[in-house]
Amino acid sequence: MALSNIRKSFGVTRALDGCSFTAFLGEIHAIVGGNGSGKSTLAKVISGVLPVDSGQVSVLGHAPATPHEARALGIATVFQEVLVADECSVVDNLFLGADGLWAKSMPARLKARAAAELMRELVGADIDVDTLVGTLPLSIRQWITIGRALLARPRVLILDESSAALDLDSTERLFAKMRELRDAGSAVLIVTHRIAELVRISDRATVLRDGRDIGVLERAQITEKNLLALMTGKSESAPLPAGAVREVLRHDEVMRTRGLRIWPGSGAIDFSLHKGEILGVVGLDGQGQGEFVRILAGIERAAEGAPAVRAPDGRFVPVEDLDQAVANGISYVSGDRKREGIFANLSIFENLVLPLYRRTARGGRLAIIDRGALSGVFDWEAERLAIRMGERSDKITSLSGGNQQKVLIGRAFALNPDILVLNDPARGVDVGAKSELYKDLTAFAGRGKSVVYLSSEIEEFVGFCMRVLVFRHGSVFAEFTGAEIDPDRILEAMFGQAAAASRPRPAGGPAAEGARGAPVGSPKVGRIKIVEFGGGPAPRRGGGDGQGPAPAGEDAGPARDPGPAAPAPGRMKIVDFSKTAQEAPVVLPAPGRPRLKIVEFDKPKR
Repeated sequence: MALSNIRKSFGVTRALDGCSFTAFLGEIHAIVGGNGSGKSTLAKVISGVLPVDSGQVSVLGHAPATPHEARALGIATVFQEVLVADECSVVDNLFLGADGLWAKSMPARLKARAAAELMRELVGADIDVDTLVGTLPLSIRQWITIGRALLARPRVLILDESSAALDLDSTERLFAKMRELRDAGSAVLIVTHRIAELVRISDRATVLRDGRDIGVLERAQITEKNLLALMTGKSESAPLPAGAVREVLRHDEVMRTRGLRIWPGSGAIDFSLHKGEILGVVGLDGQGQGEFVRILAGIERAAEGAPAVRAPDGRFVPVEDLDQAVANGISYVSGDRKREGIFANLSIFENLVLPLYRRTARGGRLAIIDRGALSGVFDWEAERLAIRMGERSDKITSLSGGNQQKVLIGRAFALNPDILVLNDPARGVDVGAKSELYKDLTAFAGRGKSVVYLSSEIEEFVGFCMRVLVFRHGSVFAEFTGAEIDPDRILEAMFGQAAAASRPRPAGGPAAEGARGAPVGSPKVGRIKIVEFGGGPAPRRGGGDGQGPAPAGEDAGPARDPGPAAPAPGRMKIVDFSKTAQEAPVVLPAPGRPRLKIVEFDKPKR
């Protein structure tokens, strides 16, 4: 595809200002930029959703003017907003748009089977495909939109912030699908704010700023430093706030739970939040952490028990609904802004200050709202959060997804709560805005306020949170404080390794027993993820180049004389091994036999 000098405006806001973009089949191409840089607009132009004001568009030799034309060309798009029909089943959502008015793409029985197999592959668990989508969590709804695009067997797949609602394990499965499509000759365009993801997955990257293309990076040039330099014009990354981890007075309790059970039969949670504390909450999809923070904010009820907050007289009063939460100084920010955040039919101004109407009203029952006071609050938050917008009277839907999220964060700060509960609030927010959010939350806690922060990006907790709770099977599995807060140890706990919370990871050389071709200097214990597994030339008879451990289930035989059916040597690339990247010799199966792909290997083994 080739887009040249594209311009697109929404009223006075110019989303694309002379932007050019080129991508090829057989590559994963990242589109990078800050909030409001034009990434989503560019994706919608390619997919035929938006017409351009001027410029040339050529995608697979055509200029798609509608989504229907784009689909006919083999273009499938997963948009930033999770577009599902809540009142329809999983299978109906997956095949939405595939059927004609009269003709069906396949019989209902085969659809259900195909849907079940696809969701099992994507989610990693069985999903009842007859379930109404509106009852499912955000991550599953996101997988449904991805699955719908994959069922179209696209030649061009566009993913706009599609990993934002996914945890680490789910993101790995998405990456595997992206590589599979690329290797089959399709083009994959990915839009994301997770810089580390782009560095790992992209073959090329185009950086946008203020609606213009700033530069294109080839694979060897795609580093966090280079991306941030082009995105922001600065060479350094956005740091986490220094000195955020400090001692909290354990006796100064502001919220607690005793015997709380998220689900019937799940473990009891005895939890305390302290004054001035920033508490991190994390877990794999479906482990109860999302429900936990919603229970704390009064959005959901627990199966048993309820959170309690300290009243001014020192008593602890229960919080069982949203009204009680707000009355007791609790504010909530959701990452699912479409469902739980924005009022789509209201302006940017109204969305930010709406909860303050009652506070600023004067005159009893026939109160007059103090618009001047509200304007002052709006201007302060909009400037502090750098919300990119046209007029404050514009609909909030005119903003990019990241700027919509900034409005919700500004609304929460404007309420001046005592306890701020954030459910993945930085989803879709660029790296600069994230850094400012961390600084704001650190300052907020420094004033004696308390923060509960759930995130799907565990790197955020290092140097930011004072304590981290890891959820598993609906209860707290591990707790980390201070110097214990390490991404690798948190990750191990997320996958059920209890030792991660109680002792540091051992370091040193390979195990003394059973070491067979292990790389010198590799740790005794570590969690490895092998995402590349490539073959090499056949070994010379009697040579030692093919020595090394055979894949699981394969017997490599003597290394000195492999014989005619001996496996060919290769290299396996270990990309996650106790923070190091190493290469080790490995023996591949013989020609004609299946290749082994190891995607996860934990526990104390090499």
